[in-house]
Amino acid sequence: MNGLEKARQIINEVDTEMAKLFERRMRAAEMVAEYKKENGLPILDSGREDEIIKNGSMRIEDTVLREYYVNFLKDTMKVSKQYQSRLIEGMKVAYCGTEGAFAHIATKKMFPTAISVAYPDFASVYEAVVRGDCDAAVLPVENSYNGEVGQVTDLLFSGSLYVNSMLELAVSHDLLGTADAELSDIKDVVSHPQALAQCAEYLRTNSLTPHEFTNTALAAKHIAEKCDKSFAAIASEEAADIFGLKVLARNINASRSNTTRFAVLSRSENIPTSKKMDVYSVLLFTVKHEAGSLAKALDIIGAYGFNMRTLRSRPMKELLWQYYFYIEVEGNVHTEEGKEMLRGLSACCDRLKMAGTFTKQEQN
Repeated sequence: MNGLEKARQIINEVDTEMAKLFERRMRAAEMVAEYKKENGLPILDSGREDEIIKNGSMRIEDTVLREYYVNFLKDTMKVSKQYQSRLIEGMKVAYCGTEGAFAHIATKKMFPTAISVAYPDFASVYEAVVRGDCDAAVLPVENSYNGEVGQVTDLLFSGSLYVNSMLELAVSHDLLGTADAELSDIKDVVSHPQALAQCAEYLRTNSLTPHEFTNTALAAKHIAEKCDKSFAAIASEEAADIFGLKVLARNINASRSNTTRFAVLSRSENIPTSKKMDVYSVLLFTVKHEAGSLAKALDIIGAYGFNMRTLRSRPMKELLWQYYFYIEVEGNVHTEEGKEMLRGLSACCDRLKMAGTFTKQEQN
């Protein structure tokens, strides 16, 4: 055993012990959270934190290591506060958009009792969970009308979060007007460009002038604030309820099969024990830039009995004309067959990432 191997063995042994101590510490944090909740105390106790850092740092004799131990203590207390916050205030789930948007609707369907936290873009949603500000993220991965959401796929490829669940949400576009408006009053319609495109036939038939807006829910809010009964928004029925608008026409989108798949992402990996076909796994990988390399990878997947339900390619931003692949397979890759399949893929893929195992949630 060389020096590197010996050092790694020591690190593995220490990490095993630290994991046990971490769990013990967090159980104590549960007791702290319970006491604070019962007595109406804030999660942050600056005096207590200063005391822990002062007393704790003196346990380290090496003055250089002491500096890093202070940071270690601060990070540990940050995690403890995040956990206490979840226990006291409830689970926090990040989504992109605003209240009344379809992402918000999906979030409330999957986490009806959680605190929904809005962020302006997909990357901000993702990073909120990575940092620990939120416990989970709900992001769109695919729309039956417009295809994949490339930005989210890129985050799955480059980031550290896992897909733990999927929800297929039927997208129904309604025409929303002010409380005093009638359908005959409407001349102009505002909404997100995709919503306008999906309802273009209805707009043409009724001689309505479309105007682009950043978000369907924000379009509804704009109409509520504008108070002009000649203007309407294309948005959800939920948005009408939130902003006090009237539904003038329902399901005006041309395609009745317009559905968006939303993924739940979290820091920990879900490992189901079921082998049933209602379990799906997400794989992302790159292959050598040579003839037959992709076919070889796909043959390995099929050889172990995993049926592909999705296969997409995405350009790699750091390498010109190079691509990575997103695959969803039917089955649980945590079974023995799945582990053998992953070992086979590792041998022929330049880069392989198991991005999560999930079951599909049905829309209520």
